[in-house]
Amino acid sequence: MNLLRKILFPFAVLYGFITSIRNILFDKGILKSTSFNVPVIAVGNLSVGGTGKTPQIEYLIRLLSDKYKIATLSRGYKRKSEGFVLADENANAEILGDEPFQFFQKFPNVQVAVDANRTNGITQLLSQKNKPQVILLDDAFQHRKVRAGFYILLTSYGDLYADDFMLPTGNLRESRSGAERANIVVVTKCPKHLPEQEQAEIRLKLKLSCSQQIFFSFIDYDTVILGKDERISVDEIKSESKLLLAGIAKPQPFFDYLKNETDECLTFPDHHHFSETDLELIQNKANGRKIITTEKDYVRLKDSKLVSQLYYLPIKSTFINHHQNFDVSILEYVKTNLES
Repeated sequence: MNLLRKILFPFAVLYGFITSIRNILFDKGILKSTSFNVPVIAVGNLSVGGTGKTPQIEYLIRLLSDKYKIATLSRGYKRKSEGFVLADENANAEILGDEPFQFFQKFPNVQVAVDANRTNGITQLLSQKNKPQVILLDDAFQHRKVRAGFYILLTSYGDLYADDFMLPTGNLRESRSGAERANIVVVTKCPKHLPEQEQAEIRLKLKLSCSQQIFFSFIDYDTVILGKDERISVDEIKSESKLLLAGIAKPQPFFDYLKNETDECLTFPDHHHFSETDLELIQNKANGRKIITTEKDYVRLKDSKLVSQLYYLPIKSTFINHHQNFDVSILEYVKTNLES
């Protein structure tokens, strides 16, 4: 905790008090939460960014989309549009935001919508003739105006919410007690081979109830990088001098996976909109070399002048163990709550 964050400690206490009162008002029904007659699964976290929500949503899409009509609903962070937008052939990252546009590009059979007002967004989705059977809410753990039927809470292995504190002293959006709303907690970004003894210790540290399930996952990097019309093996690209580019919350694992001693790394803020000046800087830094970026950044850059030298590294969330139990919990919830 740096000095400034220590100085801001009284504001963290005040912020924690305000968010706790808000949650109590929702829990007691004084503030209204809206439920819907379709399965609604909310994925989110207690902290600010960087817990792996996007690969977790994609995992759920892969699990459910062969059996049900799926829609994702996100806020559309830093998009340039307003209100409710349902992705169509005119969609791009500026209209939807980078993560929803990534869903739209990868899963053409899934409806992708954005709306800061999740209640309105769900209402709009269900008013369509071709309405979804299941709705996945992206980054909506604190969106109490919707009462989801199932909550998945993510927390990073290296930054557990049990070790954190309220903003601005720490990174928590609400107090640790908010975890009580979760049906499932997923500890993300774990080492690939996390011993079961350490898994048990983490469960105790998070103080989960007997009814809450916990799972452990890691970021599984692909063995190839992808460009507009080309696939290159990671082993081959690792030996080549290149520019590594990331505009995500915690880019270091991405850099570490690909980097060699001749590479340069260039970092931008999370969800960054790349300006013409940025593109010039990137192109000059690359100096004719390949530019390798994250999948989230690629959707914002693929139509730029960098495309001829631009590639991305696909990732997915993989469970260390017991993934069948996770799948069964989700599938049983959906089957039980599907509108007849």
